[in-house]
Amino acid sequence: MTVPDSSLAAHPTTAPSDGRRAVGLWLLLCAAMVFVMAVVGAITRLTESGLSIMEWAPVSGILPPLSDAEWQRLFALYRETGEYQAHGQDMGLAGFKTIFWWEYLHRLWGRLIGLVFAGGFLWLLLTGRLQRRLVGPLALLFALGGLQGFMGWYMVASGFSARTDVSQYRLVIHLSLALAIYAALLWTALRLLDPVRARADGGPRRGLLGFIALLAVTLLSGGFVAGLDAGMIYNHFPLMGGQLVPGDYGGDQPWWRNALENPTAAQLHHRFLALVTLAAALLLWVAGRDRGAPFAAIGLVALLQVGLGIATLLLVVPIWLGALHQAGGILLLSAAIWALHRLTPETGRA
Repeated sequence: MTVPDSSLAAHPTTAPSDGRRAVGLWLLLCAAMVFVMAVVGAITRLTESGLSIMEWAPVSGILPPLSDAEWQRLFALYRETGEYQAHGQDMGLAGFKTIFWWEYLHRLWGRLIGLVFAGGFLWLLLTGRLQRRLVGPLALLFALGGLQGFMGWYMVASGFSARTDVSQYRLVIHLSLALAIYAALLWTALRLLDPVRARADGGPRRGLLGFIALLAVTLLSGGFVAGLDAGMIYNHFPLMGGQLVPGDYGGDQPWWRNALENPTAAQLHHRFLALVTLAAALLLWVAGRDRGAPFAAIGLVALLQVGLGIATLLLVVPIWLGALHQAGGILLLSAAIWALHRLTPETGRA
């Protein structure tokens, strides 16, 4: 088979077998579902819907409220939260239903991902399409999915107190697990569906690994921005209140708490990391201009993502734009994983 990518045309490739293709497409579907889950999660956060369901019922929670009495009971539970006491005094039952449905969709979609993963795993295993060497890693991935569900509840539970929001630390852990699961699903799917016989290329691969590490830090810094509502302040660019470094940047003591608990510091760090990530992406694009589409995708998506971030800030975080910004970050991670895959030779067949 001839590969149209000029950087790979000299290297032979093989088409995936039926078993590899089936497993790869299943994992790609699961990755797409996790992508949607992350975007819905961003909307849930932006609409402050996360505390609207104060019970963890993995089985019975599949059904939404079916009576007015049940709606009133759940609304009464929500009215006990610090979030409602601080910000929701004017909310009626209709407003509560709006935020409830976002959180309900988020949880239901998570259950559906688990069902698709578990069902696909069993079917592929029983029909002999799932190779033995993949069983252990995929079982571990399923366990991580279960841990992610628990972590989501653990995050939500942090708001069932005098706090007016969930813990930013738990939110970032929740985001970290989601990104790790997505990356593992996408990487494994690409290795199965696109078995490229590339030469080992140490320099560019190391550069990509460094870029992915930088991107991960940038994405997680965005989690702290979201968790601290730091996008609601200093809605100007490039300066913050007319200064490069605002006066309240280092106000928390000890000093290390600023990055984790000071909204001003969280926003400044995210701005800086985003611009460094953009510069790194453009360098990769230039350095890999003869290596085909993946490197161009990194540069183009990075430009789009920074543009979305600036627009989100200037417009004071409209929900639709904040969700697009979250999606853009995951797309950039996807492009980097795609490029890394293209530079990584196969060590065995699935």
